[in-house]
Amino acid sequence: MRWFAALLTAVLISFGAVAQAAESGGAQHGLSLFGELKYPPGFAHFEYADPTAPKGGAISFGFVGSFDNLNPFILKGVAVADAGLPFDSLLATSFDEPDTAYGLIAQSVELAADRSWVRFVLNPKARWHDGTAITADDVVFTFETLMEKGHPSYRILYGDVAGVEKLSTHEVKFSIGNSQNRKLPLLIGALQIISKAYYTENEFDKTTLTPPLGNGPYRIEKVDAGRSITYRRVADYWAKDLPVNVGRFNFDEQRWDYYRDRTIMVEALKAGEFDWHEEFTSKTWMNAYKGLAALDAGAMVKEVLPDNTPSGVQAFFLNTRRDKFKDARVRQALSFAFDYEWTNKNLFYGLYTRMASYFENSDLAARGLPEGAELALLEPYRGRVPEEVFSTEFKPPSTDGSGRNRRNLRAAGNLLKAAGWALQDGTRTNTATGEALTLEILYFSPTFERVFGPYARNLERLGIAVSLRLVDPSQYIKRLEDHDFDITTQRFVQQLSPGAELWNYFGSAAANQRGTYNLAGIEDPAVDELIVKILAAPDRESMKVAARALDRVLLWGHYIIPQWYKGSHGLVYWNKFSRPDILAKYSLSLDTWWFDAVKAEKLTAFRKSLN
Repeated sequence: MRWFAALLTAVLISFGAVAQAAESGGAQHGLSLFGELKYPPGFAHFEYADPTAPKGGAISFGFVGSFDNLNPFILKGVAVADAGLPFDSLLATSFDEPDTAYGLIAQSVELAADRSWVRFVLNPKARWHDGTAITADDVVFTFETLMEKGHPSYRILYGDVAGVEKLSTHEVKFSIGNSQNRKLPLLIGALQIISKAYYTENEFDKTTLTPPLGNGPYRIEKVDAGRSITYRRVADYWAKDLPVNVGRFNFDEQRWDYYRDRTIMVEALKAGEFDWHEEFTSKTWMNAYKGLAALDAGAMVKEVLPDNTPSGVQAFFLNTRRDKFKDARVRQALSFAFDYEWTNKNLFYGLYTRMASYFENSDLAARGLPEGAELALLEPYRGRVPEEVFSTEFKPPSTDGSGRNRRNLRAAGNLLKAAGWALQDGTRTNTATGEALTLEILYFSPTFERVFGPYARNLERLGIAVSLRLVDPSQYIKRLEDHDFDITTQRFVQQLSPGAELWNYFGSAAANQRGTYNLAGIEDPAVDELIVKILAAPDRESMKVAARALDRVLLWGHYIIPQWYKGSHGLVYWNKFSRPDILAKYSLSLDTWWFDAVKAEKLTAFRKSLN
């Protein structure tokens, strides 16, 4: 979902893990959620950034789909790739330590001892791309505009902010209505700031292909509607010498080219039409690059880098707003029909691991049975959550991978029958209404058809009529925003320390809010209360306990059919780039890479040798 990618760029990913000021009082240069900062006042640069990295050159990427909007902050339209690049936030993250942030637009921040307010002092050197100063008026305008006219998710993420006020030209104070929301103060700091002057003259809540006024390291240089966008590095970028930016944003130009589908995009990469790609499709990873002379000659690089961040959730999402999915037994039955082991063996070359947690690839994932502090936390919820939360470790249904999953289909049939869906003349029928059980799987990329086809055949063996509905990306986004689907596949990210984004994913208030990412339509007071426990956790151990408890409740709710994850990045790119020797632990940090003129010359020579 393009809007959500843009929103996460603006609020979560660009900030990494949101932090919170120490309770000692006073303004600080950097903030930490639970512990001390790695970098002291006056630090020179992040350890994973090379201060000697040369500036210059270009890098280009491929993207599947289209776009019609350069404003990433609203629900309307399809936002362009990397739409948040021209905008800076109040604070910037460090990707080699969890849950920390350092000054960017705000040179310091102070949190009240009782967490009732947070105050930011802006850097007086901060400038918009037109040279005018970034002031507290812009910060106040940003928050009020996003809450009134921005994407609905802002109202969920920042619902505990009681108000915002300008204290002086460069000081702004946010009042906090819920002091237990420990991550909120610096979730505010993750806001990318927009210009009050610009949007006084231009409508904010309309889609646009006119580049808006920005303040970040890049500005939009060229737009070919729906086909490509080019960002140009701002030579006089006001923050280029700040410690958080030294050694970063090294490419003069970044371009995104759009393609109709993944196959065409990969062929374009191999032909040299763009430079850098992260491959997410196992079949393509294993087969599409075989026998390439460029790989054999070292002109193209194919490598795997570790991913130490939570893998998030990739799954079939079941729309519980629809009556046929109200009964958890129906949802569980549909999970028995998905043969992951066969899929991984025959379609994915065994490259993936089955997802069995909403917080996979992290220490937040629930394993075994609840005990100790976690069991104590869950005890008051007995009778309000599935009993399996206490008695059974969650494991997705499994098979031997042979494709003969009669046992699981028999279990699925029994669950459906118990839920009132009997098999009548080969059709799964509701015994009370006579309605036939039909399912539509909604998707926008043909890549997934090889997964959906076998799954649909298993469902049909249960007497369920299944249709696979391929739509264009714009229609797909619109239907998800309107909750107009039965089943779809999506992936969303999790943070090293979960925060208010959990409301957007799982909170009851988001269930019927158009455009939110609570795709399954989860409305469960127990889930809401456990989210509060996570947000109010006084230390990481308490947060882990609450996250694992939430994980169990969500898993046994059978809102999703877990798919797979892979704790690594598979990269394919033309060999004309270099990167620092030290890699950031929690990010690819592509903004620390640079164009290598020597490698580029060798690449040019290789291409000439082919002619």
